[in-house]
Amino acid sequence: MSEFISNTEKRLQDLLAFSLGMMNGEPGRELMEKYAEAINSLSPHDMLRLEDRQLQMGITASTIKKDIDKVMNTFFRQLSKYPWKRPEAGSFLYYLMLENEAFGFKLNQIKKVLKSYSKREAKDFEDLRSELLPRFEELTGFEWHYVKKENILFPYLEKKWETYRPLKVMWSLHDDARKMLKELISLLKDNQVGWEEINPKIGKYFFMAFGIIQKEELVIYPVAAETITTEEWLQMHIQSFEFPFAFIETPDKTFTENQKTLQDVSGSADEIASGLFITETGTLNMEQLELILNHLPADVTFVDEHDKVRYFSRPEDRFFPRSPAIIGRDVRNCHPPESVHIVEQIITGFRSGTHSTAKFWINLKGRFILIQYYALRNSKGEYKGVLEMSMDATEIRALQGEQRLLDWA
Repeated sequence: MSEFISNTEKRLQDLLAFSLGMMNGEPGRELMEKYAEAINSLSPHDMLRLEDRQLQMGITASTIKKDIDKVMNTFFRQLSKYPWKRPEAGSFLYYLMLENEAFGFKLNQIKKVLKSYSKREAKDFEDLRSELLPRFEELTGFEWHYVKKENILFPYLEKKWETYRPLKVMWSLHDDARKMLKELISLLKDNQVGWEEINPKIGKYFFMAFGIIQKEELVIYPVAAETITTEEWLQMHIQSFEFPFAFIETPDKTFTENQKTLQDVSGSADEIASGLFITETGTLNMEQLELILNHLPADVTFVDEHDKVRYFSRPEDRFFPRSPAIIGRDVRNCHPPESVHIVEQIITGFRSGTHSTAKFWINLKGRFILIQYYALRNSKGEYKGVLEMSMDATEIRALQGEQRLLDWA
């Protein structure tokens, strides 16, 4: 056993030296020859260990992203040979991979349109623009694939993997793809922007989108398949119905008698209503308490004093996706790497007592969203966590004058 561990560590050290050499601009061919033995024997597990080690060394996700595709291209042949058991039809991972397949088909359909385009006449581009715009707008529907990874898959993997840190890099890549697609759609809508500017943006987006699929299916999914239990996959599948399915039909929400139902996972209504919430200002049963929280005109999320997500409400219209998988998750892992420093700053300020509130406001899908954070402290002044409240303040912001009478007309 000790020999195996030693060989694993030696392989990791060689792979690390190779990747750092690539990052530092050393000749790729020489590096490949020098570390050929390690490259030709790596597995998806090694890829995670490698990236995890880089992050532990203080190399940022942004730095890793700059060269990750060159490294993946070198490792592609060996990773693609790794034998792993593909998911059974009807499972959570099965549908994630089916979404990738559907997404890839739509991307290739756009490629087909681009190949048929002739640049000989300027007017041709306006025809192309009118065909490309709705196709790229349609691709925004793949957002739900990323959301399910970030809010369902990643929390489970974080609990199971010691080498979970590379998931932060993947989340950062999701955000890059989101930004690229948004920018591309904006350029296609602008009649002042020509083909010369749009063409390289399309190429960059395609490279990014296909690259994410490759990293999922060569690294994350094989390791997940070997480390997640059947019961955990089922729980993820049940939770996935909280969100739309990207470019595939919504599966039949039917589970076999050998599987736990949604009620088994979340608790029955009778079980929830059996307890009482008793305070000086009143007594509620658990059903009443849940109804009140879910009907507040705001999304509510509670993070405890240990920085773990403990609760979120379920209003009819939620602005930011949440899944039960995040319960117990470190709040830092609920955000992409680029915004974690803000989370850290808020928690530090609240815990130290120097601040008690933090407020942000953004424009989201044409709505004015107010996001507020409150430090929670008990009667002794002890820090007990953070309450996040997000609300649509569009109509409130537009109010003028007074309204003292009921107007239901």
